[in-house]
Amino acid sequence: MSRLGIVVGYRAEARCLVGPGLRVLCSGADPARARTAAQRLGDEGVVGLVSFGLAGGLAADLAPGDLLLPQAVIMPDGREIATEAAWRERLAATLERAGLPAHSAPLAGSEIVVATGDAKRALAAQTGAAAADMESHGVADVAARAGLPYLIVRAVADRSDQAIPRAAIGAIDAQGEVRHLALLGRLIGRPWEIGALIALGRSSGRGLASLRRVVALAPGLGFV
Repeated sequence: MSRLGIVVGYRAEARCLVGPGLRVLCSGADPARARTAAQRLGDEGVVGLVSFGLAGGLAADLAPGDLLLPQAVIMPDGREIATEAAWRERLAATLERAGLPAHSAPLAGSEIVVATGDAKRALAAQTGAAAADMESHGVADVAARAGLPYLIVRAVADRSDQAIPRAAIGAIDAQGEVRHLALLGRLIGRPWEIGALIALGRSSGRGLASLRRVVALAPGLGFV
C-alpha cells in the first residue's frame, strides 16, 4: 500500500493520526530531527510528505483551535516553499463542506520556540506569516529536493499575545513525550507560571481537537 509520510513534533499530535496508509514519525519538537525524519520517510518511498500538528499563532485574528492549511512555508532564510496546491484545495474543500474552514496564509518555519508576544509580533512583521512551527520548514526542504508533494496541516495552539511559559520550553523528550518530572521541577522554581501552563494546556487541547476532526473527516488527508 502506498503511504503518506507524516512528521509531527509531539506524541499527542501523532495520536491524532489513525487509519491505514499513514507512516508517522515524531521529531520531539526538534527542527534537525524533523528534517532527518522527513528524509527517512522519503528514503522509504512514501508518496507524499505532511507536516502535521500544532502551531503558534502570529496573526491577531487566529484563535486556539483554528485550522491552518498554509499555501507555503517561509524558511528561516526568507525563501518560500509552496505546498501542493491541488492537494491543499481538495482537503480544504472537504473540510469546508463539513463546517471546518481552514486558513491558507503562509506559515513561518522557526529554529527556536517563538515564546513571547514580542517575538511573535517581530516574526509576523518580518515574514507576514499567520503562524509558526519548528518542523514544517525542514520537511518542506526535503520534499522540494525529493520532488515529493507536500502539505502542512496545523492547528493553532496559542494566540499571538499568549506567551509560552519558560518551564514548558524543552520539556519534550526526543520521542515527543512530556518529561513530567523535569516539568514539575521547573515549576517548583517558577510557580508563577502554573496558571500560564494550564492555559497553554487548554488552548493546545483545542488545537488537538481540531486535528482529530481533520483526520476523522479526511482519513487520507485528501491525498489522491
